[in-house]
Amino acid sequence: MTTDPLAPLLELADIAAAVEAARDQVDQALRHRALRRNGGQVAAEVGLRSAIASAALEGAAYEREAVRAGTVTDPVVQGALRVAGALPGLSDLWPKAPRQALARLHVLAARDVVPAAELGRPVTDPLVAARLETLAGLVAGGSATSPLVLAAVVHGELLALRPFAGPSAVVARAAARLTLLSSGLDPRGLVGVDIGHLERQPEYVGAARAFATGTPDGIRSWLRHYTAAVEVAAAQLVEIGDEVLAGV
Repeated sequence: MTTDPLAPLLELADIAAAVEAARDQVDQALRHRALRRNGGQVAAEVGLRSAIASAALEGAAYEREAVRAGTVTDPVVQGALRVAGALPGLSDLWPKAPRQALARLHVLAARDVVPAAELGRPVTDPLVAARLETLAGLVAGGSATSPLVLAAVVHGELLALRPFAGPSAVVARAAARLTLLSSGLDPRGLVGVDIGHLERQPEYVGAARAFATGTPDGIRSWLRHYTAAVEVAAAQLVEIGDEVLAGV
């Protein structure tokens, strides 16, 4: 019998309960009545806010209404917007060819930020390449654990590896959201976890560094942060749904 390499993560203190609670919050948010007739409008707003949050975490912070109005030309922001728009179209590719999907995400995120010759090309460090291959194996069916755990590991590992030049963390956050999309947990891309990461930014930075240590305590810290960020995203989805119904 093959052992799931991520299964032990659910045995870390409080993690199984945190994952279940986050999943419950997502399931409740996805039943919001605004999604019955206005799902496209809600999804567009989630995408916008997620892109703004991801860019802000990369040091490119702008007011939401300025981005919405199209007056922000910062290439990091524009890249994050392109990435957000591309996620639904990449959800089928992600579990089949994760490295190809990552390359596509980098092309979208890093255009006008890094030289064209570097777009879609991971760094040549053999240690990074080996860990990237292992991660791709997990995404392509190498783990049957909770999608939330897999998404957290994808995100944390890509943050630690920084396999691409430029806004590599934008790619990491997008890959984690792709994991939720392709797993069916968030098939319409309505859970903007990046919003939660920005709201809890100091914790996000600290927990990501802890994850990179590879210790059980470090990984637990990251998983606790990730599930908390998912709960923030679920609450944000409800808020957006209420705003849409109210015509705000």
